Amino acid sequence: MALDFLAGCAGAIQRDWGYGADPLLGWPWRALNRSGAESRLGTPPLPTRFCVAGVLVGHPFDTVKVRLQVQSVENPQYRGTLHCFKSIIKQESVLGLYKGLGSPLMGLTFINALVFGVQGNTLRALGHDSPLNQFLAGAAAGAIQCVICCPMELAKTRLQLQDAGPARTYKGSLDCLAQIYGHEGLRGINRGMVSTLLRETPSFGVYFLTYDALTRALGCEPGDRLLVPKLLLAGGTSGIVSWLSTYPVDVVKSRLQADGLRGAPRYRGILDCVHQSYRAEGWRVFTRGLASTLLRAFPVNAATFATVTVVLTYARGEEAGPEGEAVPAAPAGPALAQPSSL
Repeated sequence: MALDFLAGCAGAIQRDWGYGADPLLGWPWRALNRSGAESRLGTPPLPTRFCVAGVLVGHPFDTVKVRLQVQSVENPQYRGTLHCFKSIIKQESVLGLYKGLGSPLMGLTFINALVFGVQGNTLRALGHDSPLNQFLAGAAAGAIQCVICCPMELAKTRLQLQDAGPARTYKGSLDCLAQIYGHEGLRGINRGMVSTLLRETPSFGVYFLTYDALTRALGCEPGDRLLVPKLLLAGGTSGIVSWLSTYPVDVVKSRLQADGLRGAPRYRGILDCVHQSYRAEGWRVFTRGLASTLLRAFPVNAATFATVTVVLTYARGEEAGPEGEAVPAAPAGPALAQPSSL
């Protein structure tokens, strides 16, 4: 149990709900339970964007995404995704791509705990597995985790956009939140909360629904020599579909959270941000940074699975049964999970 947890933390992969978990959770994989009989495993993997291996690979893409989303249309710094990458590395070194990294790393444990608890209990409360219930359970989990996700992303966005060197405003994630709280109170800390809810609630539901449908359609079963490629395909595709479902809201959220960082605030709220952005740049403004976001999906999944596979292969071995007997460990497949977005 502890080993699964450590492997999950290292690879951004959370363990399933255990051997012989509640069949109402409806996950298609099966594994040997402690008595040696087959039993259905628990909740499907979570699309968490804030994971150790996943963050290390995906954060540079997120930095590029945020900068493209909020850059001024009157004086744009970047011509596109590749130019943004090159400019950041040239002006700030590779470390510039990792600005704000501490914020998602700090929120990882809390977000995973909230999402898994809410998602699993929601499925149990709903009573049976169905596409609608998969969506509802994921949506409930996405909504609850916004309590942590919103302040975390606020700090991340501000750090990603601030100037490098002595001119920087914030020394780190906690200093950023402390300064915002000192100037604006709790309202400032929760800037962008409504737009975060509008993004996370449906996107988590879409992820769980899509992932469940794809893993069933692909026949993701233990013993399949193509299990990991299938899981990578399902997770990556689900992450892309999830992002596409709410991406325009993410653009609005980033703009609201970055508003006032350089100069006076421009937006009075979500609708005003949408109106001003559309009037100035047209509908394409709501696709800014999308290429970087979609490019991130599969690399993040690849890093996640590579990490957990190494941990489980070298450390898991055989688990002792209740009578001290060695029982074959459950296949690594059910413990695997894919990040989403974030």
